[in-house]
Amino acid sequence: MPKVALLNITGQQVGEIELNDNIFGVEINQYVLHDVVKNYLANQRQGTQSAKTRAEVRGGGRKPWRQKGTGRARQGSIRSPQWVGGGVVFAPKPRDYRYSLPKKVKRLAMKSALSAKVQDNSIIVLDALEMNAPKTKEMANVLKNLNVEKKALIVMDEKNENVVKSANNIPGITTTLVSTLNVYDILKHDQFIITKDAVHKVEEVYA
Repeated sequence: MPKVALLNITGQQVGEIELNDNIFGVEINQYVLHDVVKNYLANQRQGTQSAKTRAEVRGGGRKPWRQKGTGRARQGSIRSPQWVGGGVVFAPKPRDYRYSLPKKVKRLAMKSALSAKVQDNSIIVLDALEMNAPKTKEMANVLKNLNVEKKALIVMDEKNENVVKSANNIPGITTTLVSTLNVYDILKHDQFIITKDAVHKVEEVYA
């Protein structure tokens, strides 16, 4: 089982934590990671884009000039796609981009993403993350103590409003819960900060 240092919010090591091999030590499957990220992004699309076809554009009922004898190319309507102000060929219409993937694929992708963070030494496990009041400066100091300089995802087992509000104004820092954790967010951030209780909860869910 991979062992990771257990830190406190001052950045000092207070112990070690063993991570479940079946979750944090699996072989990384790039194929399922790609599939799940693509699925996540597709499901985020609103699908409200719309353009008018030549049948829906106003005007163009009369033939602009006679068929023969003018020397110009024959035209049937000033709302044909080649005209300025004409309709759009294969115009996009509102549609639902959502589709689902098998649960096994999503679970494997989650395990692969978590294992990738362990292999890259990008995971930071905290013994606890508590704040008495929402203070951005305090959160900035915590991140500085942990040597977090890039985009980071903070994962908690339960929602803590003070932690969430403290991190909201720091660019590149995102907070989430184990229940809402997704592969896209894990891969999108350079560093993965998780509390000890959240690790146990992840292991309960995905073991």
